[in-house]
Amino acid sequence: MKIKYLDGKRFHAGLIAGGRAVIKSRNYLNKINVFPVADADTGTNMAMTMQAILDKSKSEKSLHKTLNSVSDSALSGARGNSGIIFAQYIHSLSKELPKKGDISVKKFAESAQKAVKHLYDSLMNPREGTMLTVIREWADDLEKRSHKTTDFLHLLTDSLETARASLKDTPSKLKALADAGVVDAGASGFVEFLEGIVDFIHKGSLKGHHVHGVEAINIEEIDDHTEKPGKYRYCNEAIITDSKLSIIEIKKKLQDMGDSLIVAGDESKIHLHIHSNEPQKLFEILQSIGDVSGSKIDDMVRQYEIAHERKYKIGIITDTTCDLPAHIIDEYQISQLPLGITFGAKQYLDKKNMSPEKFYKMLRTEANHPDTAQPNPGMSKNVMEFVQKYYDDVIVLTISDYLSGTYSTFKTIVNTLPLDNVHLINSKHLSASMGLVTLRVAESIKAGMEINEILEKSNEWINNTTLYTDVATLKYLIRGGRIKPFKGFIGSLLNIKPIVLMDGTGEPKTLGNSFSRAGNMNRTVELIRKGLKERKLWKYCIVHADNPKRAQQYAERLTTITGRRPEYIMPISPVVGGHSGIGVVGVGIMFD
Repeated sequence: MKIKYLDGKRFHAGLIAGGRAVIKSRNYLNKINVFPVADADTGTNMAMTMQAILDKSKSEKSLHKTLNSVSDSALSGARGNSGIIFAQYIHSLSKELPKKGDISVKKFAESAQKAVKHLYDSLMNPREGTMLTVIREWADDLEKRSHKTTDFLHLLTDSLETARASLKDTPSKLKALADAGVVDAGASGFVEFLEGIVDFIHKGSLKGHHVHGVEAINIEEIDDHTEKPGKYRYCNEAIITDSKLSIIEIKKKLQDMGDSLIVAGDESKIHLHIHSNEPQKLFEILQSIGDVSGSKIDDMVRQYEIAHERKYKIGIITDTTCDLPAHIIDEYQISQLPLGITFGAKQYLDKKNMSPEKFYKMLRTEANHPDTAQPNPGMSKNVMEFVQKYYDDVIVLTISDYLSGTYSTFKTIVNTLPLDNVHLINSKHLSASMGLVTLRVAESIKAGMEINEILEKSNEWINNTTLYTDVATLKYLIRGGRIKPFKGFIGSLLNIKPIVLMDGTGEPKTLGNSFSRAGNMNRTVELIRKGLKERKLWKYCIVHADNPKRAQQYAERLTTITGRRPEYIMPISPVVGGHSGIGVVGVGIMFD
């Protein structure tokens, strides 16, 4: 059967067949993955990209409409270097093919070759011996053969041999492949894609020009960065829409921010990938370029440590409302799941790409009060599955279930997987007090305490911990809907400064109101002094919302009555600070 033209239905049918072939070969692709990092995820990333196309793209009679749908699905769902490179090639092809009518062999070959230039332009440092080489040499071969045939069956079947030969030759172009004795995984994935299409043309049926029953295929969505990373710690991805800059301008703007930079798409929708050490600075730049969504930030150092350099047999996961300084999180190899923060259309991940300094500046100037959201369930599931593979047991501590649905969401994940070695603890705290509970668990793990004893003792530690919150103003509690406006208006007139307490019940309580910040500090210090007469201090810490001077004043007074400095002083989590407001100071204290 000769195929002399392509329309949307035929193109989509072939694409689905190719995508399925990649998904089926994902384990093999993971196994041979050595470049750019041997992190065994190329197959998973390409399979997830293909799955996004299968799930979201629409088959239309018009090739232009079909390609736009496929391109949009690929750019939105692409994962990793290989997935984004493939998505960019499909996007470039959609821009080069004629917008009207069916497509001949000659037009397809010309467009496939022109799309290669856009693909190379999207990369900061194109490397030969990768998927790029195979795509380029395959497209060049298409153009040559298009002068000799008008049949897509012959064109794609014969050019597949060129793609296979190009793949076989990748080790000669890339030393890392030659040393490992493998071909490039991304290039192999592209050849699998072409083989799926050709196999479908020969064995499938194009009659009716549509595909029935494109079922979802279950794919593990864990991005395992399990090989030692280079000079950059974080793998960042984001979707940028309505960009103010061109692809070339974005590449230039980000060239000093890291490596592995891919900018796929065009100004209307861009899928960006980059390895960087400064996610907060990176995303601040991205927010100035356009609307940012789909943020994804993987800590490649933490993932490598968990897989190869774990210190203890029990791992810890918390959410980002747990306020612990970076050196403690690194020391105990703690994984943190970020809550979401939204200022109008601007989306952020708590502590990952939103610094406290940037947050409080926006809190002062933005018209919209920030909304917050639980950690993404899919991402949370992936992290739990990844961590539990490398530890005998994993303890997951969450913010109080009275304040957030995070505990309930995590409980559903643990119960439905199931993850038998994952143990969920409702900390019944947040911020500084949650940090102390987590630190107590971490130190107990380091001391060699067994999992059952830790789980049993955790209730005691939770009940022995208190958070005193010295609120500076009711304005932010009112804006965030935590206090009814009328009541807040009266409070503002009276200049009321409440003290809010969190204890082992998990429910915040108001201890009373002062009419000055000095009164709040005196009351808080006196309550702690009274507690010290009855119980022995374990540790205490201080957090603040853009108020380091007042935090130091608390530290000086508490050092006097406790005989020791706080374990740490740090900015409060932006998610928490958005509700409690600028100027707040919190003192977390745990007794033995």
